[in-house]
Amino acid sequence: MEVKLIAHTPEPDIIAAVAAMLTHSKSTFEELKNEGKEKLKNVLRAVIEMGHTSVVEHAYFTFEISGVSRALTHQLVRHRIASYSQQSQRYVKQEMKYVTPPSVRKKYGEKYEKMMEEIWNFYNEMKDELPIEDARYILPNATCSSLIVSMNARSLLNFFELRCCLHAQWEIRMLAWKMLKLVRKVAPTIFAKAGPPCKTRHECPMGKKSCRWYPK
Repeated sequence: MEVKLIAHTPEPDIIAAVAAMLTHSKSTFEELKNEGKEKLKNVLRAVIEMGHTSVVEHAYFTFEISGVSRALTHQLVRHRIASYSQQSQRYVKQEMKYVTPPSVRKKYGEKYEKMMEEIWNFYNEMKDELPIEDARYILPNATCSSLIVSMNARSLLNFFELRCCLHAQWEIRMLAWKMLKLVRKVAPTIFAKAGPPCKTRHECPMGKKSCRWYPK
């Protein structure tokens, strides 16, 4: 799995902070921006703490993601407020690249690899005789894919709350933590307390007391 932050709103913390201040001020954007970074970040922290996170929607982040399974991307697109551009299996001939879950590798590793080889041999046979869009029907959920994803900061906060959780599927959880690490570098104020609710609010909406992260 490779995750890169390829673009983002310049100074996302400052943009969001100025947006928050503008709602209660007659000043212009430039005047508010000159208030000083520390003051602006303190305002943003207070606003986020109160739950008024609409102001962070002004900050956008775009990621390049590769080496993930189709099983993951089907989960990812359930997050509605986002833009997705995914590699097409209709037009791109698929190489034998796939994801192996740790549990499968541990118990069925050799059998799993053999099955994948059989699937790709059949795929390669079909794509030489049939349209690629029809040959792809044999490909498994494990098939690797690449995509570009853009989300605003508010959608990302929701994404991290749901997918950084230990109850999220292991692959998308790994993706979420990698994305969170990247955005914290460029927007540390917005994402200071991003993550699963057990870590950010010391509560578990699912009530899973057996979880090792359950708030003590």
